[in-house]
Amino acid sequence: MHVPDGFIDAPTSAVTGVVAAGALAVSLRGARRELDERTAPLAGLVAAFIFAVQMLNFPVAAGTSGHLLGGALAAILVGPFTGVLCVSVVLLMQGVLFADGGLTALGVNITDMAIVTTVVSYAVFRGLLAVLPRKRRSVTVASFVAALVSVPAAAVAFTFVYAVGGTTDVAIGKVATAMIGVHVLIGVGEAVITALTVGAVIAVRPDLVHGARGLRQRLRLRVNGALVDAPAPTAPVAARTSRRTLWATGLVASLVLAGFVSFYASADPDGLEKVAHDKGIDRKEEKHASSGSPLADYGVKDVSDARLSGGLAGVIGVGVTVVAGSTVFWAVRRRRGADVSPASTASTGA
Repeated sequence: MHVPDGFIDAPTSAVTGVVAAGALAVSLRGARRELDERTAPLAGLVAAFIFAVQMLNFPVAAGTSGHLLGGALAAILVGPFTGVLCVSVVLLMQGVLFADGGLTALGVNITDMAIVTTVVSYAVFRGLLAVLPRKRRSVTVASFVAALVSVPAAAVAFTFVYAVGGTTDVAIGKVATAMIGVHVLIGVGEAVITALTVGAVIAVRPDLVHGARGLRQRLRLRVNGALVDAPAPTAPVAARTSRRTLWATGLVASLVLAGFVSFYASADPDGLEKVAHDKGIDRKEEKHASSGSPLADYGVKDVSDARLSGGLAGVIGVGVTVVAGSTVFWAVRRRRGADVSPASTASTGA
């Protein structure tokens, strides 16, 4: 659902850019509360994993494919504020390096694919957890439904933006029907990928999944007639050190998906591309400013072998994204420490 340059007029693109910038500023502040020394490294990995899985277009209808948006996955794994930043990092890397998603439309894409998907999915996720049994399986079920809803929600958001600032004269009813219809199908794929990934991480380290925090009530014991909280069990050495294993496994999986499995992805246009072509939305599409990039269109320039070219581009993309994401989240985490230290000092002095 990457919107190219030329689909949306300049004033509307500018407004969405301001909205996106404001949301990113809020997310940076919110991420300070979500990230700690355990989850900050995971956030960079989540961004790289989303980049890798977005390369895996899957068929959803005749001549149409879809791919992961990632807002629900990121929000549930690392928190909604950090999730917005994760998807935004991916979109920035894709737009600048791979000519995927217009640079003038970056505000539109961040608003649609990062903000809307994350906010909607996390609201649905939390609403479901409030009524479902407090079990790990409930997190997986809620993840499936939240991801399923988030994709057509993004389609609705695009339709609204197009109604306000579309550059072609196409009946908005036709755009809405086509966009929502195909993205409901894509949402099923999004839901499956999200539920499987969240379930896999919960099975290994539920303490690292933001959406699973507080899932179980703390055990209480009766001592001398009074109920007291039981001491938290000490994690075994294997569990304390498995974060590195989880991170390494996730990175290897991302590299394999982007560097090898992506070659077998569907070559059909994704939902937005298909609708844009069929309805004439793309009549004023503009050439991407990064079309001359050595990695444009997810291939390495001057590498003639398609499999090797795409694989190298995927590996480079995962590497760049994990470095960029980890740097952002490390800086956010460090800023949180700087904010906490003066407060702690003042409290101690008092």
